[in-house]
Amino acid sequence: MKEIKRLLTLILVMAMLVTLAACGGNGTNSSPSPSDNSEENDTADAIQTVQEGLLIMGTSAEFPPYEFWEGESIIGIDAEIAEAIAEKLGLTLQIDDMEFTSIIAAVTTGRIDMGMAGMTVTPDRSESVDFSTSYATGVQVIIVKEGSEITSVDDLNAEGAFFNIGVQVSTTGDLYTTWDLEDEGFATVHRFDRAADAVLALLSDRVDCVVIDNEPAKAFVAANPGLIILDTEYAVEDYAICFNKESEALRDAVDAALVELIADGTVQSIIDKYIGTE
Repeated sequence: MKEIKRLLTLILVMAMLVTLAACGGNGTNSSPSPSDNSEENDTADAIQTVQEGLLIMGTSAEFPPYEFWEGESIIGIDAEIAEAIAEKLGLTLQIDDMEFTSIIAAVTTGRIDMGMAGMTVTPDRSESVDFSTSYATGVQVIIVKEGSEITSVDDLNAEGAFFNIGVQVSTTGDLYTTWDLEDEGFATVHRFDRAADAVLALLSDRVDCVVIDNEPAKAFVAANPGLIILDTEYAVEDYAICFNKESEALRDAVDAALVELIADGTVQSIIDKYIGTE
């Protein structure tokens, strides 16, 4: 019932925004504007009405440095960018931690307002959700044990090759290795709910390598002697925020705030804080 009320409220708010835009265009509004940013204020007010003052972000907080737990708080690149967006829109950010596989479903059912979890824009995902402007570039890499027979990406699909590959389920590492290797008969892809479980499988020789984003890969390798990251990249991808396709007003407002934060250097400073400028 709550989700139905929120959807009805969103429809009313969108109608209100259309009316406001029409009034602003024909010059019939004779009242002075309280600020030079009245249009932005109207949008933020509309979102506050829909979300009851909250911007609810869904994430999977085991993807350092983009999102991870520190004590009782979720921090990281995505968390700080989302906080900056919420502040710009006059909203309070709420972060809900969940399995990565649950994020798109939570967005499409309206349980959360947006998903932000180092999520790559793909054609399949774009059929279910809308995406914001990209705010970061991710690189998929391969983790192996020292001395592994896998020394480059090319080894994974060499003639006669067959490997067991560990991935976090539904991530782009899962998608790419499924398309490129498992479907072509070069590998069996072993899917784990958590990236850490894939790494544990590598350490115990249940898989031959793990395909994962470069930044969490660095953290796993630093914490586990005997593991290395291969020099060759598996894939390069763009990260963005996902939204319910029915939430155009929210998506546009968040995206406008994100674009401003990219332009003024805020997003890059947050990324540099966690990744550095090497």
